[in-house]
Parts: sequence; structure tokens; C-alpha cells
Amino acid sequence: MDAIGTAQDRYERAPEDSGAGPDLGRLGLDQLRVLRRETLEQEEDLSYLRRLLHGRMDILLAELDRRPDGGTARPVDPADPAGALLERLPAILTDAAPTVRRSARHVTLGPPRGQQSQLEADTLMGDVQLADLAAHPVTELLAALERLRAHEREVSGRRQLLLRTADGCNAEITRRYRDGEARVEDLLAGGPL
Repeated sequence: MDAIGTAQDRYERAPEDSGAGPDLGRLGLDQLRVLRRETLEQEEDLSYLRRLLHGRMDILLAELDRRPDGGTARPVDPADPAGALLERLPAILTDAAPTVRRSARHVTLGPPRGQQSQLEADTLMGDVQLADLAAHPVTELLAALERLRAHEREVSGRRQLLLRTADGCNAEITRRYRDGEARVEDLLAGGPL
């Protein structure tokens, strides 16, 4: 089983087709906090993987755009291929300013599974290596791009489920404090967050 399913799978889930996730009302306060923490850690791992996938997609698209000759593979020219793309990497990998305001979230530079995410993204590239893009025909680049896009869609869907679970945990914890089922005094006395 992959690391993404572990936190939610520890607790009883609603029927799979409902997409509702675990029944948060049946969990204890400590279980809710553990589930929230583990879910957010897993979401962070997926977010990191998603950023890796987007970087590779952006580089592949830049290489495809750079080819004026219809995208055929070219022999390595010491004066051009890698240098031109390498010089443009900062611009290629820079995100445009967001058009929609979103709530700020703490994002770390690299999660514990960073190496695993790197290997996963590299595997999706197949035979296409970022260091020698000019040597590959457009069909190989497009195939790698489609593999990356398909995996990114799957990762995004999994992230959304994890975020909904974390939001549900937050709402349930808040409800319990608001309704008096949990006491702030217990939290202040050193209870687990």
C-alpha cells in the first residue's frame, strides 16, 4: 500500500463510492489530530511530487516550442541545444503570479519522501532524460509529456481528497470545542494538539 492511503485507512471509511472518507464523528479527539497531521504530511509529499511533475512538463514544453523544424531530433550541437535551454531554465521554471488569491499555507522545501518523489518523476520520463532533450524526436517528448500530465491529474485528485479530510478534521475539532464536547483547559494543560 502506498504512503498516501495509510492515515485514512487506519480509521473506518465511508463507502468508497461516496468519496466521504473516514467517519470523523466516530473518532476520538486524539485520533482526529493524528489523522489531520498525517493527512497534511501526505498532502505535502504529493504537493512536492506535483511540483516536480510540473517542472518537467514545463521543460518538455519549452523544448518542443524551441524546435523550429517540426520537432525532429537533432544531433547534439555544442553551440546550441543544451545551452539555450539551460539559460532559459529560470524563466521556464518561474511561476506566473497567481490570478486568484488563496489562503497561505506553510510549504516546506522538501518532504521526507523527496527522493522517492524524484525517482517517481524520473521514471515517468521514460527514456527521455532532461540532459539530452534535443536528441529525442517529438513523439518521444510528447509521450513523456502525456505520462507526466496523466500522473499529475491523479496526484491532484489524491491531494484534493487529503485536503478535504484535513479540513473535515479541523471542522470536527472546532465543532467539539464549540459544542463543549472538548475543553480548552485540557488542551492548555498539555494535551496533544
